[in-house]
Parts: sequence; structure tokens; C-alpha cells
Amino acid sequence: MAVLEGLEFGKSDFVLLDEVNIEQFMENLKLRFEKARIYTFIGEGVVSVNPYKQMDIYGKEDINAYRGRELYENPPHLYAVADAAYKAMKRRAKDTCIVVSGESGAGKTEASKYIMQYIAAITNPSQRAEVESVKNVLLKSNCVLEAFGNAKTNRNDNSSRFGKYMDINFNFNGDPTGGHINNYLLEKSRVVQQNGGERNFHSFYQVKVYWSLHYTSYNDRYSHNAVLSALNVIGFSEEEIHSIYRILGTILILGNLQFETDRESVLVVGMEDVSHIAELISTEPNNVTKSLLYRTVATGAGEVIEKGHSEKEACFGRDAFTKALYERLFGWIVSRINAVIEVKDYNPVLHGKNTVIGVLDIYGFEIFDNNSFEQFCINYCNEKLQQLFIQLILCQEQDEYKREGITWQHIDYFNNQIIVDLVEQPHKGIISVLDEACLSVGKVTDTVCLESMDAKLGQHPHYTSRKLAPSDKTMEFHRDFRIRHYAGDVTYSVEGFLDKNKDPLFQDFKRLMFNSSNPVMKEMWPDGQLSITEVTKRPLTAATLFKNSIVALVEKLSCKEPYYVRCIKPNDMKSPALFDDARCQHQVAYLGLLENVRVRRAGFAYRQAYTRFLQRYKMTCEYTWPNHLMGTDREAVEAIVTQHGFQDDVAYGHTKLFVRTPKSLFTLEQERAALIPVLVLFLQKVWRGALARMRCRRMRAIFVIMGCYKRYKVKVHFWEVARRFANVCNMADYGKSVEWPTPPAALTQFHSITQKWRAWQIVKNIPPSDMGEIRAKVAALGALNGERKDWGCGRSWERDYLANVSHSHSTAISNFILFSQELRNKDEYNQVIFSGFCRKMNRFNKSSDRALLITDKHIYKLDPKKQFKVLKRLPLEVVSILFKCAPSSESHLTPARELPLYIHLHPKGGEEKCKVSDLHFVVLMMEGSSTMLHRCVLCCIDSQSGRGPQYLLYTQCVLL
Repeated sequence: MAVLEGLEFGKSDFVLLDEVNIEQFMENLKLRFEKARIYTFIGEGVVSVNPYKQMDIYGKEDINAYRGRELYENPPHLYAVADAAYKAMKRRAKDTCIVVSGESGAGKTEASKYIMQYIAAITNPSQRAEVESVKNVLLKSNCVLEAFGNAKTNRNDNSSRFGKYMDINFNFNGDPTGGHINNYLLEKSRVVQQNGGERNFHSFYQVKVYWSLHYTSYNDRYSHNAVLSALNVIGFSEEEIHSIYRILGTILILGNLQFETDRESVLVVGMEDVSHIAELISTEPNNVTKSLLYRTVATGAGEVIEKGHSEKEACFGRDAFTKALYERLFGWIVSRINAVIEVKDYNPVLHGKNTVIGVLDIYGFEIFDNNSFEQFCINYCNEKLQQLFIQLILCQEQDEYKREGITWQHIDYFNNQIIVDLVEQPHKGIISVLDEACLSVGKVTDTVCLESMDAKLGQHPHYTSRKLAPSDKTMEFHRDFRIRHYAGDVTYSVEGFLDKNKDPLFQDFKRLMFNSSNPVMKEMWPDGQLSITEVTKRPLTAATLFKNSIVALVEKLSCKEPYYVRCIKPNDMKSPALFDDARCQHQVAYLGLLENVRVRRAGFAYRQAYTRFLQRYKMTCEYTWPNHLMGTDREAVEAIVTQHGFQDDVAYGHTKLFVRTPKSLFTLEQERAALIPVLVLFLQKVWRGALARMRCRRMRAIFVIMGCYKRYKVKVHFWEVARRFANVCNMADYGKSVEWPTPPAALTQFHSITQKWRAWQIVKNIPPSDMGEIRAKVAALGALNGERKDWGCGRSWERDYLANVSHSHSTAISNFILFSQELRNKDEYNQVIFSGFCRKMNRFNKSSDRALLITDKHIYKLDPKKQFKVLKRLPLEVVSILFKCAPSSESHLTPARELPLYIHLHPKGGEEKCKVSDLHFVVLMMEGSSTMLHRCVLCCIDSQSGRGPQYLLYTQCVLL
């Protein structure tokens, strides 16, 4: 850390001082304050000096700089301590707490707010709505509690006049899930009386803005708007917010209420104020007047009577009622916030361990010119917190070294247990004496109580009074006593101690508020439902209630891992440039900072049980990963330390390892962070392999089941086919009327083949010599698709029609035979594929008789009237047949100029061309007479495979 900031800024950690003495400590503290370095470490704690000015060190960039970093990686800051507490909670699933302490005006409230803002900023990276809602309520609660619990004092413009401890609950992901707020000892006496130069609670100046009375200042108006916004965010309804300001208005009017004596009775001066109060608290004016002027009491015989107040008693009752109204209002606001932020539907089995970070912001040590009962309680609270600090940091630290057998030089420190016992010891302590005086029968005054304390505590070294020290003229006889606190001597005035300890409030006021028609106010006063005869048990005194709450607070803090923020007030002038050496040295002394430095310097920054240390860092050593084979966990830890070269920076206890400097731990954390992704990838690989093997086994099982099921379905299908077609051989139609069962998917192709069985039974009797013609006719049947009624199915297809007697005249036949023989000799063809008469149509729709002869080498156009004269001869190699798809059965005529010889066809798909020479034979079927062919069927048989027909089409021919 010393490297992070130059030497001109001093030492960033007091543990690094060359010599540990008060002179060097103060010199370093003053140097850093003058260089605007307000934070300085003491080990894992931080010392904060109030700068009395705004500093640009709390922005988003600063939050990102400290997020997830170790304490020693960045300069000292509140964020470093907050992040250390958060990491300890998240890494080790251990509850932690941050104790912010110091005297009034040292900056505790601001420090607590910055800690809360940092925790809110680093959590919930996935921006889950429910977590964001909890964070917003936690942050906004600070604004509300400041307005109703803080006030301007002579030492501090925003002094907390109550103690606050907030628990923030986190889930296993480290995201806040809720919280709980405890408040301690609200200074309700401030409602009716303030010291000179001080103000009441901030809320009373904001209520004037709410009721549009007048604006006190811009800050009050701005704060009022912020409080209203916060109340809405938290979830207060409009009725509840209105009720809050009605109560504040009631308190303001009660403060102006006066009484006068008219002979033997007491009257209220100004009944319009009473009517206004009745309107605000939703009750009748007569009830308000009766509660202010009379007190209902029960006699020993059970009789209920009304006793009138004297003027002094009426003023006392008014003030008690005013203070109680504000105290109940403040307590109700806190409980209302707790109801919103409490952890709901939490189940440790489903949601994992619920960890907690506690933030304590409680009033600091106070020494005023006139110190009363409130200062006594506040300073007692600080004594308890100092005792906790001593126990955790000093006493327990040294006791642990001794218990673990670590060589250690004892450090002397002041143990303030003797002061705590002076205040809270049963039967002897000051609180016990106060309670006895309050319970005594008869007229017991504050002076009598002081005499009782002098008698019981006169020999105590930290207690004195004017009676015990007559020569000390700084105290008054029968009024003052002095306690020598760890922070210094404080003189208390005993006047009002008993009344404040009793905290009396007439039951009439409780019933008045419980009977209000306003449900919010009624909810604040549940004890008002008791009748006067039912209220018999004396309540606990204010001092005892406060003591019990502080004891419970200390118990909460003691079971958590503490992190300290020690706040120091540099001067009483609120100046950002003044450093009062004597003032600061006094605070350093009573906060025990020098002893803390000595313990940290001589001690160890980190300690952990061998088992937990090994579990966290065993992957950094080859001898301990994944499991060690050594005799004990300590030996395995020694192997880790030796491998990293930390032997001189550690000590081995009986059950724990002690690491002296944070740097060694940081090195281990860095190496562990680098190895975690590797281990995660390894685990992912193993798990993905396991998943793949499981899926493979599952798929194999599925295929086995599918195979068995398919075989079963095939068998069932065959059994059904066999059953249905058992006697088809004996049927006349060979089973044509029998319906085939629906086959399974695996037998679809096979099923289509088996359905041809009946056709084979018919075809097998046809002579092989007729099969070619049969195939052509079957193909023609499919191609014509029922469009022609008579297409020559019942006669023989001759192909060479010009040489056939049944289709031509005898003269024409003889002429054609002679012509074909001459042509065969001339062109040397082997076979006549087709011959027949046709009609030529020209572009003017005039027709002429022609003959067509197709051989295995040429296509001839003949003139039958001229002895079959060859009009045109085309080799088959240059002739192609065009197959072109058409949307209807009508043929497309091709203009003569486009073709030497083209036949337009209509297949069922696509456009394709093939050479006539590739075909084995072509059969043209006549339509109408044998002398004219203008419609035909072209059957093409593949000459390569012998299968046919490949193309069979019904078309119209146009010849050149």
C-alpha cells in the first residue's frame, strides 16, 4: 500500500509507522488530512477524518476501482472496508458487521450512507427487479430516518439523535434479499427543548413546507421533496403520509398550548388550538380537553375517579404527550420500513444459507456544557461498544495467540469493563440506583437519588460528586456527579433524571389516541385499549429498556466478524482547513487507536483453521490437489506454504494457521482465482461427458425399443394381410375387392410392391411376344388419363401402317413397298419404326396429304400422291423431341418456321429434350382414319435399360 501513494502523503496504514507512538501517529494523521487523504488503514479497519467539504472520491469510477479488490490493492477508503466485509460474507458464508463509531460531528452518518451505497452498487449485476426493489428501499430508508431522527446541533448540522443498526440479508449469490432496522434511544426530549443555537428534528421544518405555512430554507424544501419521494418508493400510502404530517402538525400546536388557573381549576388558553388538534388526530375537542386537564385514576376499591391537574402537572402531561407522540411516530415508521424490507418466503433448503452484513451508525461520545439523562445513556452505549472493541480486537486477539501457542509479547491496554460495571452492575450500578428510586414509595427527588449514588458508589475510582470532592468547584452540590469515561471526564446534572427514567405518560393520552377514527394513529397506540383498571403492571424504566437493547446489540455484533470505521472530528469550527492537534489526540486516545496499531503490528492479519484453509487453497499445490495423502491437515497446509515460499510470514498454531501480512494471502487468492476457471472447465468437461454418455445410453435404449416395436408392427401387418387374402387365389377378381390394411411406415414401399400381386396373376398368362405391345398400351392408358374414349386398346398396334393391308389401298401398299425397298437399299436402314398417313397444316390453315416414315436412321416426309416421293429427309442425329410442361391437356402448336421437325409434348414435370436416336422405337397411334394422323401418342422406350415407357404423351403433331 505504501507504493500506491507517494511518501508525501504519509503512511497509508498506521501499521507501517517506523515507531508506534502518539507523536508519529498524530504527525501521520495530520499530514494526510492536510493532503486531502482523509482515510488511513489500521489493518482491516479504517480511520476517517471529517473533511467538512465535498470530495470527489465516491463516484462510479471509484466504486469500480474497489469492487472485488483486496484491501491492500488500493489506497485507503470506506469502499475498501465495505468490500472486505462483503467478500468475507460471500466467500466464507460468515456474518459480518461494520461498526462506525466516533463522537458527534465526526462524520459517522455520511460514512454509513457511503457504505450502503457501495454495497447497493456492487450487488445484483443481473438487475433482478425484486433485488433492485430491496436495494431502493434500503437506500431510501436512510433519507426518511435522517429526516425524523437527525437534527442540527452546535457540533453537527446533521447529527443523528438516535442509534441505528441495520442488518442486510444476502442470498447465496450475494444479492440483498431484505433487511431489518433497530433504533435505539431517540432523543425525544429535543421535541420540547433544545440547547441554544440548535434546531429540532429536521421533520418539523419540512412539515411547514407540507402545510404551506412558510419556507424556512431552500434545503428544507429540497429535503422535504426527497423525503416524500422516499416514502412513496418505500411503499407508504397517501393516507399514511398524510397521517404522519398530521401528527407533526399536532405536536407543533401542542408546543404552543398554554394553561391558566381560574380559582381552583385549570383551563386551556385558546380553545381554537384544541379544536385544531382534535381535527388533526380525528377525535372530539372535548376528549382532547379532558385528557389535557384531567387524569383518570383507580382507587384501591376499584373505583374510577377523575383527578384534575394543576397548571404544572398539565404542562408536564402536555410535554410527555408531545414526546410520546413523536416517539411512537418514529417507532411506527421504522416498523413500517421493516415490514417492507423483511425477508419473505425464505427457505434455507431451497435458497441456501442466509448471510448478513450489519451496519451500525450510533451516536458518538458526547460532552456538553449541560449533560443530562440522554448524554448519560449515549455515553454508556459508547462504553459498551468500546468494551466490544477491546474484547474483539485486543483481548480476544491476545487470548487467541496464547491459546494457539503463538509466541506473543503482551500489550497493555485500558479495559473499560470497570466503567461498564459502574453503570449496569445489578444492585450497585447507577441504572440500578435510578430504578430503585423510581420504584420507591413516597416523594423521591433527584437529590435523594444522587445521595443514594454517593453512598453506594463513593469508593468507585471512576465516580465522584461535589459531596465526595468538596474542593472541586466545577460541580454543584446536590446536583452534579462525574464519571471518568474512557473518553474523558463527563459531569452530569441529576436534575430530571428520575422523570426521564420513569418516562411517565398518563393512560388518558393513550386511550385518546387509540379511540381516534384515524386507523394509522390507532395502530400506533395499541396499549390504549386497556381500561384504567386493567393497567396495573409498572412498565420497565427508560434506562433499563435502553440497557437491555444495548446488551442485545452487543450480542448481535459479537457473533459477527467486525470491521471498524473510526471517525475523528478534526476541529469544533467545522473548518476544512483546521486540524486541532489536542482535540484529535484526545479522540485517538479514547478510541484506543494506538493500542489497536500495536496489536495489529505485532499480530497477524489473517488466521484460519487448517481444514478451511486447506479446502480453499489446496488447488494451488500439486501435493494437496485434489486430496492430500499426508498424516494431518497441518502437514498439507505446510506443503502449500512451503511451495509458495511464505515460511517466514506465517505461524502455526494448534488448530489454525496465522498469516502476518495481507500480501501473502493476496498471492494465494490471485493463484486460486487463476486456477478456478481451469477447474471449472475440467468439471464441465467431466459433466458434459457424463451427460453425453447418459444420452448415448438413452438413445441406444430408444433404438432397441423402436426396433422391437417396428418388428412387432411388421409382424402384425403380415398377419393381417395373410388373414384378409387367405382365399384370393380362388376368387374371380383375385382379391380386387379386398381392402389392403394400412401398412406401418417401414413397409410403405414394400406395401406398394405387394399390391401388384394381383396384376402379376393376370399378366403372367400373356405370351412374351406380346409383352412389348402390352407395356405400350398400359403406358398409353396412363398418359391419356381417360381423355379418349377410343384409342385402339382393343386392336393390334402395327407401327408400319403404310405397308399394312388393313390400313391402306392395295395400290398404295404396293407403291410404298417398292419405295421402301429402294429407300432401304439407298439409305441402308434396318428397321421401319413407324409409317402412316398425316395431314400438313400451313400458316394459312390450308391442308395437304402427306405420309410420315420413321426408320432407325432417318425421318422422311413423303407425298403419297406422287409415288411417295421424298419431300424431306432428316437424319435422326439432328432431330430432337421437346418435352414441355403445359397447364392443360390442349396441345401447343409450334410455327413451322421454328422447326425442321418438332413434336410438342406435355409431361408431368419439367422441360427436357432427348434425341430420337436414343430411343429404341416410337409408336404413333392414329386418331380417326388411317389416312390422316393429326393426333398421336408417342411412346418412348429407353434403349439403354430396356425399360419403358420413359415418356408417354398425348399430343398434336405439326409437320413441315
